[in-house]
Amino acid sequence: MKHMGTQRGMTLTSFLVVLIVVGFFLYVGMKLFPMYQEYYAVRSAMKSLAKEPGIGDMQPANIQSLFFKRLYINYSDNVKPSNVKFDRKEGGWTLRVNYEVRRPLIGNLDVVGKFDSTQDLNRRGAE
Repeated sequence: MKHMGTQRGMTLTSFLVVLIVVGFFLYVGMKLFPMYQEYYAVRSAMKSLAKEPGIGDMQPANIQSLFFKRLYINYSDNVKPSNVKFDRKEGGWTLRVNYEVRRPLIGNLDVVGKFDSTQDLNRRGAE
């Protein structure tokens, strides 16, 4: 003999609230994903440069040109030449890429990502 009790579960209202919250986080994720995808492309271009033989002996303008050639393959549009800096160090250079990405979120609210990455570039290239 089964006893018929009250049914327990999610009401339509609570289901809609959960749906709205999940939808909002998916929307924010869709705004953030391209920013981090671009950052990953910047990091891979920097690591690829570090493996280049003789990179530490090149002039910054040549290194910057190689960097952007690698980056434009990945269609990066937020990193500008003014975001790329070089510091002389023993045995080569330190490459620093520092940039900001701003994407509209809702109304007058924006999502801002600040990215700052460094990579040592030695004369012999990375082993």
